[in-house]
Amino acid sequence: FPQLVAGPIERATNLLPQFYRTRSFDFDNSKEGLRQILWGFFKKVVIADNCAEIANLVFNNSADYSGSTLLLGVICFAFQIYGDFSGYSDIAIGTAKLFGFNLMRNFAYPYFSRDIAEFWRRWHISLSTWFRDYIYIPMGGSRGTTWRKIKNTIIIFTISGFWHGANWTFIVWGFLNAVYFLPLILTNKNRINLEIVAKHSLFPTLKEFFQILLTFLLTLVAWIFFRSESLMHAFVFLKGMFSVSLFSLPHFSGIGRTVPIAFLLTFMIALEWFNREKEFALSNFGTNRTTLYRWSFYSLIVFLIGMHMQTNETPFIYFQF
Repeated sequence: FPQLVAGPIERATNLLPQFYRTRSFDFDNSKEGLRQILWGFFKKVVIADNCAEIANLVFNNSADYSGSTLLLGVICFAFQIYGDFSGYSDIAIGTAKLFGFNLMRNFAYPYFSRDIAEFWRRWHISLSTWFRDYIYIPMGGSRGTTWRKIKNTIIIFTISGFWHGANWTFIVWGFLNAVYFLPLILTNKNRINLEIVAKHSLFPTLKEFFQILLTFLLTLVAWIFFRSESLMHAFVFLKGMFSVSLFSLPHFSGIGRTVPIAFLLTFMIALEWFNREKEFALSNFGTNRTTLYRWSFYSLIVFLIGMHMQTNETPFIYFQF
C-alpha cells in the first residue's frame, strides 16, 4: 500500500531504496499528492462510472442498436477504461506522495497520441515498459531484420493479451495492436513521436489533429474486442457498427444521459490538453493564481465528484486482471 498489483507496476530498483531513505513531511509534495488524488477520483467517479452506464447498455444489447449508437458505446468504453485505470493510478501515486514515496507515472495522455507506438508509450506505462525490458529486449527487441522486429512485436502483444485474460477476445485485441504496429516498423517510424503533441503550442497542426483522430479510431476498434464477451459478440458489434446506420443519429433509451456526459468529457479533455506538458492535469494547478481561484476550482471538482458518486459498488476494471 499504496502500491498494488494492478499498477503502477514498480521496479525494485526504484521502490526499495525509498524504504531506506530518511523521510520528513513535505508539504509541497503532499499538496501535489492531494491534487493528484482529487483528479484521480474525478476521472473514476465522474468520467468512468458515467461512461460505464452507456457502454454497458450498448455492449449488452449490441444487436438492437444502430451503427452510430454502437460507435457511441465504444467511445464511452474507451473513456471508461481510461478514466477508471488512469484515475486509479493517480489515486495510488498521489497517496504514495503523502507517505513520501514516488511511484512511476502510469499514464501520459494516451489519447493525444499521433500513432499506435506513441499510444503504447503513454498507456499503462509501467506494464508496457516491463514487457519491453524483460521480454521484448531479451528476445532481440528492435535489433536484427525487419521480420525479427515484426515477430517480436507480435509475440509481445500476444503475451499482453494473455496477461489480461485467457480469452480469445484479449488475444485478438493484443494481436490487432501488433498489426497496427506493422506500418510503423516497415517504415522505421515507430519512434518518431517521442514528445507530447504540439509541445509549447496551444493547438496541434491539422496533420497532428488527423493523426490523433486516426490513432483514436484504431484504438476504438481494438477496444471492441477487449470489451466483448466473445469473438462472435465482437464481430456482430463490428458488423453492426460499420453499416449504413453508422451515419444515422444515435438513439437508445439512455440517450438523454449523453448530453451531460459529453460536457464532462469535454471538460476533462480540455483540462488535460491545456496541461498535457505536466505529469497530470492538476499538477501545480493554479499556483500562479489567487487562493480564491484555486479553491473555487477544487470545490467544483469535489462538487462534481459528490454529485456523481454512486451508492452501489463500482470496482476498478483492472482489479480483475
